[in-house]
Amino acid sequence: MNPRVRLWLVAAGGAGLAALLVAACLKLPAFGGSWHPYGDRAVRASLSRHTANTVASVNFDQRAFDTTGEMTILFAAVLGCLVLLRQTRDEHRARPHPADVARPVRRYALIVLPVALLTGLYVIAHGQLSPGGGFQGGVVAATSLHLLYLGADYRALERVRPVGLYEIGDALSVSAYLVLGLAGVVAGTAFLANTLLPYGTFNTLSSGGTVPLLNAAIGMEVACAVVVLLAGFLDQAVEIEEESGK
Repeated sequence: MNPRVRLWLVAAGGAGLAALLVAACLKLPAFGGSWHPYGDRAVRASLSRHTANTVASVNFDQRAFDTTGEMTILFAAVLGCLVLLRQTRDEHRARPHPADVARPVRRYALIVLPVALLTGLYVIAHGQLSPGGGFQGGVVAATSLHLLYLGADYRALERVRPVGLYEIGDALSVSAYLVLGLAGVVAGTAFLANTLLPYGTFNTLSSGGTVPLLNAAIGMEVACAVVVLLAGFLDQAVEIEEESGK
């Protein structure tokens, strides 16, 4: 296929997508109006399943199947980066020398690290109750570990970041999300249908049926994926060198 044909295919696909977007926008409720059919239905469904955070209800209940795609994209992206960043035959690992960190930076990073980690876990655990959830809390929890790199050195980070375990955690969390979805099929409803567990008491940690479990699976997947992804880039920047020493 020559470049001109590819250009025409891209133009045709883009024109079709633009037409669909324009058609969809023409059917949207008027800006600033009082009629919000999708929002009203989402809130109604969220309250009926005792999920205080409507966004979490949308992500892990009403359109949990779409969230499966988002999770798969992140998993595939991390896998692709690991393949591209793997150590080649003409490279070797050189142990980095201990870093000389300024005392205020070291003190601040080591104080903030546990606070940031607890904040990330809190955001994940309360995703069905308040703004946040697995995606946001997973990123906060994963990046908090890397304050150890800023406050100490790379060796200290490696001691609390066994990459192999995080790779296993990433795979297990993706599997857990899919197993929860398939459990609905086995129970005779639908994939990821929120019908397996009692909805619990509204505005409590145990409310929302399967929403907290799916949210926790996403939080674990995102946290492990970000740690593994950053480990690949940091290894390239800090440890892996070419045989010529560059």
